[in-house]
Amino acid sequence: MIEKLKGIEERYIKLEHLLSDPEVIKDQHKYQKYVKEHGELNRIVPVFRTYEGIVAELAEARELLKDTDPDIRSMAREEIASLENQMETLTSRLNTLLMPKDPRDEKNVILEIRAGTGGEEAGIFAGDLFRMYSRYAETRNWKIDIIEKNESSAGGFKEVVCLVQGRGAFGAFKFESGTHRVQRVPETETQGRIHTSAVTVAVLPEAEDVDIDINPADIKVDVFRASGPGGQSVNTTDSAVRVTHVPTGVVATCQDEKSQHKNKAKAMNVLKSRILDARMQEEEAKRAADRKGQVGTGDRSGRIRTYNFPQGRMTDHRVGLTLYKLDSIMEGDIQTIIDELKTHHQAQALQESRVLA
Repeated sequence: MIEKLKGIEERYIKLEHLLSDPEVIKDQHKYQKYVKEHGELNRIVPVFRTYEGIVAELAEARELLKDTDPDIRSMAREEIASLENQMETLTSRLNTLLMPKDPRDEKNVILEIRAGTGGEEAGIFAGDLFRMYSRYAETRNWKIDIIEKNESSAGGFKEVVCLVQGRGAFGAFKFESGTHRVQRVPETETQGRIHTSAVTVAVLPEAEDVDIDINPADIKVDVFRASGPGGQSVNTTDSAVRVTHVPTGVVATCQDEKSQHKNKAKAMNVLKSRILDARMQEEEAKRAADRKGQVGTGDRSGRIRTYNFPQGRMTDHRVGLTLYKLDSIMEGDIQTIIDELKTHHQAQALQESRVLA
């Protein structure tokens, strides 16, 4: 590990020289590439330099244990204990920094929310979750673009599919996949009984052309009239589009735009993302066959979280996190949950990778 870190530091120093080279500055493409690489290494190098400083201090403190003065030896032992604690913290930090980054983390996200068991109440809660995620996206200055929606008669959605556009969107949302359970008294309940309903969430990284290649001959396109509340074009023109990938049977539809061309483009984007996600899920399942209790990118069938309204409680069952601030969570205050899931995932990855001897 030390040799790897020394190599990173050497590259960091070289980049500093390159970024001050007039010839490099003239070439903006090359300059921006080096700026980005320098920024990534800047997360590691200062930590490594602090680590090396602690190593040197620790060596000096251990030499003092040989001193004949008992007071000096006692002081050295106290210093060694403090330095070893710092060393442990830095070692853990370096392990995390050296972990390979998920290249999908910076991508946009296709977010799919569907009402499950619980009838109309499930549809209402699907709407609540969509609002929660929308509010969170707003705090990150991310844009949400609805691709497909099927509204529930009692409010909310039977299904809503949207694109979240913003750097790091997938990295933030990727642990939201799974079944979200809600416990509360529905507005339609006359006797005050608590009902349990469920909503499923799927999170897909937006596919790019470089990620997946689809043969146009494998695509079937159907057009139909949009349905539901809307402008004058609803139910009057064949603007809604359904695209099917014949070999896999994967389907995507879009009717949110009045333009058939725009609907087809959005549907194709979702289709590619679903096919890519299915392939990645299959690969992840193979890699994870011998793992237990992982957070992963979400078992779509597994219950991951419970929202208990009478108690004002949210519990994430994967990491045992319970927060009694449900009102603020439903308003988009979910960063604490996301951070906890990321930390847990990193800890598991560290345990498996054994970066440090």
